[in-house]
Amino acid sequence: MSAVATEMPAAPGSRRSSLGGYIPLVPPLTVLVIFFTIPIGMMIGISFQDPKTAAWSLVSYEKFFTDNLMIAGLIRTLVMSGLVAICVTVMAYPVGYFLARSTSRWRAVVFALAIAPELAGVVLRTYGWLIILEDRGFINDALIWSGFVSYPLPLAKNLFGVVVGLTHVVLPFGILAILTSIQGIDPNLEKAAQILGASRLSVLRHIVLPLSVPGIVSSLLISFTMAASAYATPALLGGARFKVLATMIYEQIMFYTNWPMAAVMALVLLVLMLVFSFVGTRSEARLHKKLNV
Repeated sequence: MSAVATEMPAAPGSRRSSLGGYIPLVPPLTVLVIFFTIPIGMMIGISFQDPKTAAWSLVSYEKFFTDNLMIAGLIRTLVMSGLVAICVTVMAYPVGYFLARSTSRWRAVVFALAIAPELAGVVLRTYGWLIILEDRGFINDALIWSGFVSYPLPLAKNLFGVVVGLTHVVLPFGILAILTSIQGIDPNLEKAAQILGASRLSVLRHIVLPLSVPGIVSSLLISFTMAASAYATPALLGGARFKVLATMIYEQIMFYTNWPMAAVMALVLLVLMLVFSFVGTRSEARLHKKLNV
């Protein structure tokens, strides 16, 4: 005797319940469409306009990729963001490790000091570094007064000053990324290695460091994207001669009223961060997979 399976039509109530699961997605999707998708689409459309006739044209793209100043600004943005990402990650790792493993009473103090810069605005912190690094700032005055140098060192209005300022701005995010990664590592692995005779340096090098690579990648990713899109710090600490994409976009809009060129620069900056984010997230996922295996 064979059983015949019959397909019964889905009840209207079950169909409504399945659709009801998507209702909470409507508000955030609406916000994304209104405040992100539509403006990005408008910016893409503006980038294909001729600055003089408003007709469809590739003249802004051609000018961007053939102008030496534009290419120099793009390269300067990449170098600046890369240096900031490396400096932030190198400085954040020991602080993140201390916060993840320490049980002393100083842990709360160190955590508060690490997050404290976020309580002040970016402009306020940048002006603070400008006072410290400028030609008549605290460092140069101290060096000249002590006799170490005869002339002020060029600490501001250049790449060095911008990297220092942006590192201070982005450092708390790098600390949090590495802290979260190290907290996910089982401390018993370190204890077992020390019981077997490994030194703390060997444990850090062969166990903690490899397992915390996803956190390092996250720190690099966050630092790079935040530095690439920063405007206030490069504008104040870099000066008029230090041109990056963010400051060049501002100039094209405010001084030249060239919206198509500004849209092209903004799209190049967006694509740059998307590519770096894609590569970083793919690398992080691959590392997670290897570590779980």
